[in-house]
Amino acid sequence: MRKFAKACERIAGTTKKLEKIAIVAQYLKSRPLQEASVAAVFLSGRPFPMWEETTLQVGGRLLWQMIEELAGKSGAELTAAYRQHGDLGAVAAQVLPRSRRTAAEGNHDPAAGADGLSLPAVQAEFRKIAVARGPTAKAIFVRELLSQLSALEAKYIVKIITGDLRIGLKESLVEEAIAKAYDGQLQEVQRANMLLGDIGETLRLAADSRQGAATLSQVKMRLFHPLGFMLASPAQSADEALSYFEKALIEDKYDGIRAQAHCSAGEVRIFSRTRDDITESFPELPEALSGFCQDVILDGEIVAWSYLTGEAGRALPFSALQQRLGRKKVSEEMLRRVPVAYLVFDVLYAGGELLIDRPLCERAKLLDQLLAAPRAPLRARSHAAQGRLALESGEAAVGAAIPTQVFRAPVFRASSPQELDQLFEAAQARGNEGLMIKDRASAYSPGRRGKSWLKLKRELATLDVVVTAVEYGHGKRIGVLSDYTFAVRDGDRLLNIGKAYSGLTDIEIAEMTQWFLKHTIEDQGLRLVVEPKVVLEVAFNNMMRSDRHSSGYALRFPRIVRLRPDKLPEQADTIETVKRIYEKQSG
Repeated sequence: MRKFAKACERIAGTTKKLEKIAIVAQYLKSRPLQEASVAAVFLSGRPFPMWEETTLQVGGRLLWQMIEELAGKSGAELTAAYRQHGDLGAVAAQVLPRSRRTAAEGNHDPAAGADGLSLPAVQAEFRKIAVARGPTAKAIFVRELLSQLSALEAKYIVKIITGDLRIGLKESLVEEAIAKAYDGQLQEVQRANMLLGDIGETLRLAADSRQGAATLSQVKMRLFHPLGFMLASPAQSADEALSYFEKALIEDKYDGIRAQAHCSAGEVRIFSRTRDDITESFPELPEALSGFCQDVILDGEIVAWSYLTGEAGRALPFSALQQRLGRKKVSEEMLRRVPVAYLVFDVLYAGGELLIDRPLCERAKLLDQLLAAPRAPLRARSHAAQGRLALESGEAAVGAAIPTQVFRAPVFRASSPQELDQLFEAAQARGNEGLMIKDRASAYSPGRRGKSWLKLKRELATLDVVVTAVEYGHGKRIGVLSDYTFAVRDGDRLLNIGKAYSGLTDIEIAEMTQWFLKHTIEDQGLRLVVEPKVVLEVAFNNMMRSDRHSSGYALRFPRIVRLRPDKLPEQADTIETVKRIYEKQSG
């Protein structure tokens, strides 16, 4: 573990991409294969391979408490260190004892060699933490692990637990380092890692390939191991959107959650953009996606759906869908109250063939054929599992049952910016966010964001708000107050409605930090309650009801447009304005 931590320090010490790759490659080559395999996973900022559904479930509060206890420092001392570094791992490095100690006072840990705990031993400790139930049980294992480490080693253990190494290293650079270390082809390494979802296993195969085995190039797609999602880049206008390619497929941009559906004869599982299995949150979808005559992987969007405006219905705001998120058990009442639909817009795998290298126009044709083909009879399941939605009296015929829908996302064409603007307005009239503009010739590039897919959105509205609290930033914003909580007026009161941290320049943030420090009402450590005198203009994509803020509303994707020194707090927008925007958005 000590050599891993020192390698991370060297990686963090350079801003040069090629130098980072060289350091990682040299380190991986110098370690035994089993250790190098685990190191590749850790260097990607994870405790476990991507394909695993195992999570640590250790929050920042628990880590803070363990560091405070092991360091023998006060909360105020840790807060001061966090303000200085903006990173809990760096705080651990500063306050914990620099020399290594064992959990059992002076007893030598057999898993610790001259280099301290080995990386496989650390991962084994991570697995103990993952299976422990409840914060008390997890705290025991976290304390035991941290107590065996030096301050430098603890720094990177904490960073892995929090999921962010912050050493300027992306997984794509680890892939390049593996190719360099084992004389492999980068394209083969990237493809194997994409299909396996395990960069450690990819490293082992790369090492085997170096010995003459062709294992790296023979990796095949495995169902129920989610691929990365292809991402879109924003376009600022219709003119820009049509400037990148001549022929485009245009779809509505739905306000739901991106979902990849893996469908087999006996099983259907659904994965989110973070590759988490979310099947339990939508128990009606497996039934709706059953019956294909071949194994398939679909890409689409889960949206809350209204079946009240005709046969097809329409998407509901994200705030409706939010009631379904994160639930492991969904009641029949919830199934009726918040029905969903799955809007499919791509097929990645079908009939034993990975389709991502085919152009979009071919994949679209295959998708149309796949969804139009007869489906096998559905197996009898419970009412809840089938997801049949009995509509309330007055909404449709009493007792009517509508199966959860799987729709092919409608595709449009536009040959001019004017036509694209018309499609955009029609999409918003349907309650959707905007448009997706896709190059008909584009391959599907998992995890990549380029100009082959574009998204065209516009803010729902802007509000003039008053800053009520600020927080210290992290990463590049260490030591400055960059996260602003803001409010709208309700008579003489201020009601918080959101928080934003993007939109201002570094110079503006530095200037405002000095102002807020001089106008602090209450110092809560990492958060300061400040005099409500600063007015901001914020933009947002949509608005939802929420009990998280005193206003009863929350803004989705808020962004600071500009400071408004020309306005007094008394001139900020009111809760009545918020209600009007919400009602207009909700139709």
